[in-house]
Amino acid sequence: MIIKDQNECRWFEALDKTSICELMHPDREKIEIPYSIAYAILGPGGSSLAHRLKGSSEVYFIIQGKARISIDEQEEFIQAGQAAFIPPGSWQHLENNGAEDLRFLCIVFPRWRAEDEELRFEAQEKLN
Repeated sequence: MIIKDQNECRWFEALDKTSICELMHPDREKIEIPYSIAYAILGPGGSSLAHRLKGSSEVYFIIQGKARISIDEQEEFIQAGQAAFIPPGSWQHLENNGAEDLRFLCIVFPRWRAEDEELRFEAQEKLN
């Protein structure tokens, strides 16, 4: 049995500038699941950088807070208790427009791989 606690997870800043804790990844946990799950936090007023997963789909499930989500040319507001599907290759980013941390799960299928993730050109410019 594998049980992971987000409070005991190694947190890091992801390429898109969100704080991430990988809860379950088949390569690290040595389990046979075709997806990975991460827990992410984006502070009040924060925004992730525009990015995409070239070959994987992703689902964001909002645990706490509210945000504006952009997927390609579409924008919607999303809040706690809602999930958003992001097709493979779609440009995406979140803007936390609430007064509290935005906390959400990122479920990636097939599993997340660093070489699959790409920043949009404008987002790369912000890093330089």
